[in-house]
Amino acid sequence: MKIGKAGGTKKKNGEKTAASKQRTARRAWDQGNERLRDTLCSMGFLGPSVTGVALFFIVPFLVVVYYSVIRSPINPEFVFLDNFKAVLQNTSFRTAAKNTAMFSVIAVPLAVVLSLSLALLLECRIPCKSLFRTFFLSPMMVPVASVVLIWQVVFHYRGTFNVILANFGVEAVDWLNSPYCLMVIVILFLWKNLGYNMILFMAALNNIPKELLEVADVEGASAAHKFFNIKLRYLSPTVLFVAILSIINSFKVFREIYLLTGNYPYDGLYMMQHFMNNTFNNLDYQKMSTAAVLMALVMVALIALLFKAEDIFGKDVEG
Repeated sequence: MKIGKAGGTKKKNGEKTAASKQRTARRAWDQGNERLRDTLCSMGFLGPSVTGVALFFIVPFLVVVYYSVIRSPINPEFVFLDNFKAVLQNTSFRTAAKNTAMFSVIAVPLAVVLSLSLALLLECRIPCKSLFRTFFLSPMMVPVASVVLIWQVVFHYRGTFNVILANFGVEAVDWLNSPYCLMVIVILFLWKNLGYNMILFMAALNNIPKELLEVADVEGASAAHKFFNIKLRYLSPTVLFVAILSIINSFKVFREIYLLTGNYPYDGLYMMQHFMNNTFNNLDYQKMSTAAVLMALVMVALIALLFKAEDIFGKDVEG
């Protein structure tokens, strides 16, 4: 009888183990199917976007890279860095690169600092705050062609600015064909972009924990201490974003300069986009592609440095 009971117990235990294994296997199968469905669903939602980015951004850029390392589209001989050497020795490319770099070095820091200053100013109790905000946001609603027309009227040789200066005995200056031409474009760039950057900084300032500022006030911290040790720390991601946005916009200033001065402006306004646009008109695709690749590498390097600086400066705030 004991032997029979022991055999029955073993049989029941074996059936339970087999059933447990079946349930585990079924559960694993259901989880696998659920993950597969989630993956397919995600791919379905992301598919159109990924396809669009690949077709209109990644593939064209790879074609540009391909053109930069061959002799020409007609003669696809692999020349590797020969095109890069030729472009770097080109006088027009050097002029365009120098002017673009100078414009970015001047305009981008000014765009960041001035927009942050305006946002801080709007935090204070000043009269006509809404009117002040509207004044700096209005350029966002003005078409580029209208902005260019205004600048032509103001900075023409017989324009408004020279008429005002003539009242003080200053001789007229052809601003867009003089050494002051870059200053005119910097003012245009700042006028167009300060409002949007200011709104970004105002939103970031509102997200700073008020408890920290209150504690700093209780402990008698100065305004400079609160700005550099509290506000600027929490503003570092926004500073990074505004800097990247300003760099990209500074490389896109060709539109305004082209409408003001045409294909071949004064030497001080000859930008990288002019060089690439003129080489495209001359069907010099390998030179244009090489300049575009160099420009992309420079932008990637600049943005990487900004990300590294923000990571070092703001990591204690972001955790």
